[in-house]
Amino acid sequence: MNYIDEFRDGALAQGLARAIAAEARAQREYHFMEFCGGHTHAIARYGVPGLLPPNVRMIHGPGCPVCVLPVGRIDQAIRLALEEKVTLCTYADTMRVPASAGLTLQRARARGADVRMIYAVSDALALARAQPERQVVLFAIGFETTTPPTAVAVLRAQAEGLKNFSVLCCHVLTPPAMQAILAAPQVHLDGFVGPAHVSTVIGTRPYEPFAREQGKPVVIAGFEPLDVMQAILMLIRQVNAGRAEVENEYTRAVSREGNRKAQALMAEVFERRDSFEWRGLGELPASALRLRAPYAAFDAERRFGLTYQGVPDHKACECAAILRGVKRPADCKLFGTVCTPDTPMGACMVSSEGACAAYYSYGRHQAAEGRR
Repeated sequence: MNYIDEFRDGALAQGLARAIAAEARAQREYHFMEFCGGHTHAIARYGVPGLLPPNVRMIHGPGCPVCVLPVGRIDQAIRLALEEKVTLCTYADTMRVPASAGLTLQRARARGADVRMIYAVSDALALARAQPERQVVLFAIGFETTTPPTAVAVLRAQAEGLKNFSVLCCHVLTPPAMQAILAAPQVHLDGFVGPAHVSTVIGTRPYEPFAREQGKPVVIAGFEPLDVMQAILMLIRQVNAGRAEVENEYTRAVSREGNRKAQALMAEVFERRDSFEWRGLGELPASALRLRAPYAAFDAERRFGLTYQGVPDHKACECAAILRGVKRPADCKLFGTVCTPDTPMGACMVSSEGACAAYYSYGRHQAAEGRR
């Protein structure tokens, strides 16, 4: 298939649904987690749960970079903008994530903070060049997908001698999060629909220990509905055959080795932190990145002497449990009532890749959530 519409073909989707129903054994249940928020979005948008037999259940994972960012990290960014008077550059979804004391980055901007929404890291560099008298901080978040551009920004800043540019680094890593999910006793999983964009960078090799050592199959899938359904069929076939392998449905973009140039950039600029707090998963060892010593001058935490203080989520918000796969969006008493995309109480309703936002936006909670 060559065109995007072909990956959304209704007749082909019905054919895959029949194949899944035929191969899913009635005497057992199948529990698969789609790690990536982009997959959750596609599953909700195209009504994939309604095409699956009742014994095949999709569980939403923590693969939304905004959702897994804990309150304490948002607080750091707000503190930089309000107290240190920096120009803080961030992506749009982080603007409305609730932080401490009823604040968000958007509300901090209303109080006079210089918070800028950017589309690319190059925008932050451009601001630093244009305003040499201002300290410009890039609030760098995301999984391995968005890490190489941050590395490029740091290298360019160093090459240009930009003394007023730094990075508040909150880049996190996919495999440690998957490992933490598998180690948690609350959720039984038969396999993963592996992330697409992340895998274009890191390849399929990092998932092999999950199959080899823990007996959990992983199928890397693209973001279109037929991609997801094909991956589900591939997982069912592995489970039925007693196999646990890493398979690649998304061969048009992902290889086993990944993007070695991007990996080299990441390795040059970043190193793993000893530990990092994730919303929903807690403190995970070696699960996030920080700048290496040669680039310490561009580390906002070091430049401004920032310390980290963990902060609990809103006590009624179930975002943490949803990110672990323990609960579904409709299990939260705030979902769709107090908490909506216009009035989000938690990060899962803010981000377009959050499970709550996806299910609310496409109305799937009314049918798909009710049938589980």
